[in-house]
Amino acid sequence: MGTKRDQDTALEQESAVLSRETETIDGAANGLDELDAAILRYLARHGRATNYEVGEAVGLSASAASRRILALEASGAIRGYRAVIDDRFLGKHITVYLRVTLERQSAAVLAAFEAAVRHCHDIVSCHMMAGQYDYMLVARVAGIDDYGRLHQNELSHLPGVTRMETSFALRDVLEGKS
Repeated sequence: MGTKRDQDTALEQESAVLSRETETIDGAANGLDELDAAILRYLARHGRATNYEVGEAVGLSASAASRRILALEASGAIRGYRAVIDDRFLGKHITVYLRVTLERQSAAVLAAFEAAVRHCHDIVSCHMMAGQYDYMLVARVAGIDDYGRLHQNELSHLPGVTRMETSFALRDVLEGKS
């Protein structure tokens, strides 16, 4: 544990490190300093790391790392923690890309489409696009019959859709890189 003087010295050193690292990343107005960015990068790759491990990786004590992680969670910079599962173990062997065009881009049509797509269980991501298509959806399915079920029971009922183009990945080369 050390003497009170050792503890005070350690706290002063930690405080000095924190005060030196107050510049924002690339001048961005996101309010994160370089230590916060380093913590986020580390946690993106090591989501189950302990406060001690995070602190070791970025040059902080476990308690300082913990305080910063709590602040990053409170600010919304860390939105949660999850396990990244290989969908093949759940029987989902095919990645499907769906390009969607809506009838118009009014706020009501966009909101209705986005609300409905959130309830499609096999859709793993949805992105509003610039360019030829309005949205790009990514789905994971077990096979062509499973895609047929998804299309008939869910995709064909999405509101405001005038056109949908589907492509199937032959092989996933790089996924979930952090």
